Amino acid sequence: MAQAWNLVADIGGTNARFSAIPNDGSLESNYEFHHSVEEYPKFSDLIGGLLAEIAEATGWDHAPTNVCLAVACPADRVNISFTNSHWQFNKAELKNLLGCENLWVINDFEAVAHGITELDDHDLVKLGGGEALDNKPIGILGAGTGLGVAGLVRHAHGYHVIDTEGGHADFAPLDEVQHAVVERLRVIFGRVCLERILSGKGILNVYTALCSIQGAQAKFDDPAQIVTAAQAGSDEKAEQTLNIFCDAMGAAAGNLALTFGAQGGIYIAGGVIPRFQDFFISSSFRSKFEDKGRFAEYMKPIPVYLVTRSNLGLLGAAKKLQQV
Repeated sequence: MAQAWNLVADIGGTNARFSAIPNDGSLESNYEFHHSVEEYPKFSDLIGGLLAEIAEATGWDHAPTNVCLAVACPADRVNISFTNSHWQFNKAELKNLLGCENLWVINDFEAVAHGITELDDHDLVKLGGGEALDNKPIGILGAGTGLGVAGLVRHAHGYHVIDTEGGHADFAPLDEVQHAVVERLRVIFGRVCLERILSGKGILNVYTALCSIQGAQAKFDDPAQIVTAAQAGSDEKAEQTLNIFCDAMGAAAGNLALTFGAQGGIYIAGGVIPRFQDFFISSSFRSKFEDKGRFAEYMKPIPVYLVTRSNLGLLGAAKKLQQV
């Protein structure tokens, strides 16, 4: 009998990651497939080639039984349109194209939240605080092409995920420099949300705004270049940019902890911060996290964990399939 299998995916604004998993309750397999979003004009253009790629690698030349796609946009609608890329698809049409029995589409940070429940100490770096309190809410946020935000509440029968679009909440500047950056960005975007600062694109936004404010010629046009220069200490504005990012992430994580009452901990996920992990750990992130005035003492015991596992979204999408 042919091996029944499931397909899971973690699809952001830049990268689309897929995993083919035996339909036997497994959460992971050795078969992962990574593609660049910009290489395909349409999401459907990727699917036929992907199924052929999976068949060649696994020998599974038949359709998957179940499919769970974690997407970086609102997922509770028939027509899916990605927030930070040109891709879109119709759920019914995609199900027919895949030939699967069941298709689930969830927000990418819902998948991240499911994945958090499967992590151990080897997947995490603790950034201060005390011990997480059992059965207290957990807050999750992470920077990639955009900014994802979710919550997780444990209870006697398991847990419940709160999927949100919190990355699009208003950004609140902490000081005069951040205020000036926001004013520059308002000229471009009108409204400045957290994602305009706390994302890969946000790093470039901040750097470009700083150069404009200071009347300097921008040397870099790519976030990776800025990160490299900041870590090397070779460019003052790049270093200032990354410090602003870390400060703002600390404040945003602290706000999430207050909003959710996240005494179960805050988890920092996403693909951006692991690229400058040491810089982030030694930054003012934790002090900005705790700097909540009358609630500073409330914040101090709350642990923060930096997630270092790279396939968290795939893990979470597979965990979702276990629960449906």
